[in-house]
Amino acid sequence: AELTDGNSEHLKREHSLMKPYQGAGSAAMPLWDFQGSTMVTSQYVRLTPDERSRQGSIWNRVPCFLKDWELHVHFKIHGAGKKNLHGDGLALWYTQERLVPGPVFGSKDNFHGLAIFLDTYPNDEATERVFPYISAMVNNGSLTYDHSKDGRWTELAGCTADLRNQNHDTFLAIRYSRGRLTVMTDVEDKNEWKNCIDIAGVQLPTGYFFGASAGTGDLSDNHDVISMKLFQLMVEHPLEDETVDWTKIEPSVSLLKSPKDNVDDPTGNFRSGPLTGWKVFLLLLCALLGIIVCAVVGAVVFQKRQERNKRFY
Repeated sequence: AELTDGNSEHLKREHSLMKPYQGAGSAAMPLWDFQGSTMVTSQYVRLTPDERSRQGSIWNRVPCFLKDWELHVHFKIHGAGKKNLHGDGLALWYTQERLVPGPVFGSKDNFHGLAIFLDTYPNDEATERVFPYISAMVNNGSLTYDHSKDGRWTELAGCTADLRNQNHDTFLAIRYSRGRLTVMTDVEDKNEWKNCIDIAGVQLPTGYFFGASAGTGDLSDNHDVISMKLFQLMVEHPLEDETVDWTKIEPSVSLLKSPKDNVDDPTGNFRSGPLTGWKVFLLLLCALLGIIVCAVVGAVVFQKRQERNKRFY
């Protein structure tokens, strides 16, 4: 899934945030609203300053009715905090709700839609993940994001990305097309996209809103959005899709297992629970015992057959 090169051919300006911002939330810029600690400057939109207990967000006012789209986000997360003394992170949203503050990186929990989290602080001390960590979550309003576990129970997939305190530009791209969600990063100053998340079977309705939010707690960072550019993807759909009311689709993901059945993998991927850790050892042990039992039974049967043949002769 090659991402677009960012040309303006299919840029949707009504869903894009670009310099000059011209006063977000005012009559001069009627397409975006912001709240909380968000501050608009000539060079960036700062969702939170490098101060404790701040929340901020910026939201597009226009609902998006594109079936296939790609969002490019130019951002910067930076601050004075050293290793593991900064937080909490930034979230990118495509949701039914907008401008609702809350505990999930400055925005609402139990949301409807898609969230991409750029989490910079490991709340779970037992985790083997390397932070900052990017993860994806799809919610129909029934799931709660668990900060104490860094959202692991509701995460679909994720990856590690060294995106904080970089001296060069950092970018993230989210593509949604024909039920496939792809997230890629460009944070290494190589001017090339690196795969992070690729999931099929994702169902998202049209008519939701794009937004970005960030939050700080006891630890803090500057969370800046420099631009958000939305591109329409020109994709052919099967004829039966024309009869679907895309605004009525419930956000969902077709997985063989629930995300809660998945277990952590230091590589950033997920494996099914029955095939990991001590369960693999037990499976191999049972298989070995089964082979031994079969061998013993076979030997006994063979010996008795030999004795019977001797008596016969």
